[in-house]
Amino acid sequence: MTLDTQPYSLARSTEPSRIGWRDQIRDSFRRPQDLLRFLDLAAEDSAIATAGTFPMLVPKAFARRMRQGDLNDPLLRQVLPAHGESRTEPGYSSDPVGDLNSRQAPGILHKYTGRVLLVTTGACAVHCRYCFRQQFPYPEERALGRGSEEALAYLAGRSDVEEIILSGGDPLMLSTRRLAALTDRLSGIPGLKRLRLHTRLPIVLPDRVTPALLGWMESLPWTVVIVVHANHAREFDGEVDAALARLGTSGALLLNQAVLLAGINDSTTALKALMERGLQARVLPYYLHLLDRVAGAHRFDVELARARALVEELRRQLPGYLVPRLVCEQAGMPYKTPLV
Repeated sequence: MTLDTQPYSLARSTEPSRIGWRDQIRDSFRRPQDLLRFLDLAAEDSAIATAGTFPMLVPKAFARRMRQGDLNDPLLRQVLPAHGESRTEPGYSSDPVGDLNSRQAPGILHKYTGRVLLVTTGACAVHCRYCFRQQFPYPEERALGRGSEEALAYLAGRSDVEEIILSGGDPLMLSTRRLAALTDRLSGIPGLKRLRLHTRLPIVLPDRVTPALLGWMESLPWTVVIVVHANHAREFDGEVDAALARLGTSGALLLNQAVLLAGINDSTTALKALMERGLQARVLPYYLHLLDRVAGAHRFDVELARARALVEELRRQLPGYLVPRLVCEQAGMPYKTPLV
């Protein structure tokens, strides 16, 4: 039996009766001109390009946090296609962190001792223009579906694996029933102690945090860590706060990782506000990533010297528990590389 058809092991529960999170994704902005009109911006602005091979996708819940009439809004800049994305730049590639070289089975990336990343899906609720997996071959490299037996056989044979990281895409794009089917199968891994989810959905689409999702999480036998992804303080609002509070009731540890992005959060003021706003939502900072140099994302790059100076200034202004670790991921390294 594959993971796609494994029965849901928890008591059946229903999603909210109002417009559900899946319907909200279907109602997302998919054309730059539609999003720009929503924000009272000129759709013919010369700085805007049509989305190419990496399509645009922006939920309205996220778009409502953008400033009207501001083409430089830090949330808008993360998701709006721009001219030059298709231009080849030295030092940028389709696989900047060496994911494919770490493949051990379909959808299984094993880079670090004791931890294995499981690519659950290629789908996301928002398409960030700096995404390092925007050119990842998801149809061939997913641990669910046709590749599930090989992936699970690899995990079952590794007694040293203590932590599974559910990633993608975004694992919360899967239905709760499919997530439960997956974790039912993972329960056979002998040394598993922790389950980590890397997800942007509680930030960009907080209605995904449903009673069914919480019931699944509360049933898990392992320590659960949820790493959300917010790059700017204005990505948080009351609905996001409520979703994160609901996640906290499940007993999961909540962390935030961010990417240092030129023109979006590359200032002490913006980073300080992000860390403090995250804490207000009961989320502690984890990593501040230097940009993974995926082809098309060169406009977001921040020089290392500038990044180090920003983190040094954060140390002067914030308590230690609010200062993220500045890191980069280098292909072939056995851990994220600390930069300060």
